[in-house]
Amino acid sequence: MAKVSTPDNELVDTFNRKITYLRMSVTDRCDFRCVYCMAEDMQFLPRQSILSLEELLQIAQRFVALGVQKIRLTGGEPLVRNGIVELCSQISALPGLKELCMSSNGSQLNRLAKPLHDAGLSRLNISLDSLNSQRFRELTRTGDLTRVITGIDAALAAGFRHTKLNCVVLKGRNDDEVVDLVRFAIDRQLDISFIEEMPLGIVTEHQRSESYCSSDEVRARLSEVFTLLESAESTQGPSRYWRLAEAPEIRIGFISPHSHNFCGSCNRVRLTVEGRLLLCLGNEHSSDLKQVLRSYPADAERLDNAIREAMNLKPYSHHFETNGDVQILRFMNMTGG
Repeated sequence: MAKVSTPDNELVDTFNRKITYLRMSVTDRCDFRCVYCMAEDMQFLPRQSILSLEELLQIAQRFVALGVQKIRLTGGEPLVRNGIVELCSQISALPGLKELCMSSNGSQLNRLAKPLHDAGLSRLNISLDSLNSQRFRELTRTGDLTRVITGIDAALAAGFRHTKLNCVVLKGRNDDEVVDLVRFAIDRQLDISFIEEMPLGIVTEHQRSESYCSSDEVRARLSEVFTLLESAESTQGPSRYWRLAEAPEIRIGFISPHSHNFCGSCNRVRLTVEGRLLLCLGNEHSSDLKQVLRSYPADAERLDNAIREAMNLKPYSHHFETNGDVQILRFMNMTGG
């Protein structure tokens, strides 16, 4: 397919998909060690290898100038990065940006929810894989369930709306909790998305081929209890949403990189904290924006050109397998949440 001519302030890949959503990692560090996300004994990047807050803001500015309307800050855990509230305040003020979101494990929200809301953060996604304290600790290795739930409640009290829970479903580990998690979401008026595990990084804690639980299986289990109504709603992300007849005010999402990939309508790119622009979650195609930033400081035109040229690297699709083989060696915390 030939690429159409587009204005200079738009990003369009070679498949004529308009890029309007940037996921930006602000740190590879995290206070959890979730079994599907990283190794238990992680080696994190040295400070000089990661983008400064000023560099992150500069990249955000250029993407918004090029037509990006939504930015999501990710990690690692973004709330362990010093200066995160001020960064939110600066990015949220960019003219043309419609939504600034964040993905978090919730552990720091009890103290930071209100400052983040005051800084202009629009919406939160909070990871919650189990409502059983012992199981939660096993899945996160270091996490405290009570602290996360306190953080969720702090976000609600601070005024955040349309907060969404993210649950990675692992067969034999937490797939028996999906109904309870939906009931938890209903009680607190939260949206919730169930996510198929993504084969990023080599994990030794479990066999991915055995732990894989498809979105269809989760939906079937929920349908035994709830009446699911398919919805055409979108938040510009990969979730495909359903509503519940029993609680129509909340959305149930399914993120299905294996069983129902979302590549055809992909509008997203990812920036790692070391400045690599990843054009696809499931491929290694990338462009080194840090090199451009540090070789040519304050040269917005050169950075814009590098971003535009990177769009030519974006593949049409990924091809995740469920047989246990790892196609991508980088862990999810290195990819950007």
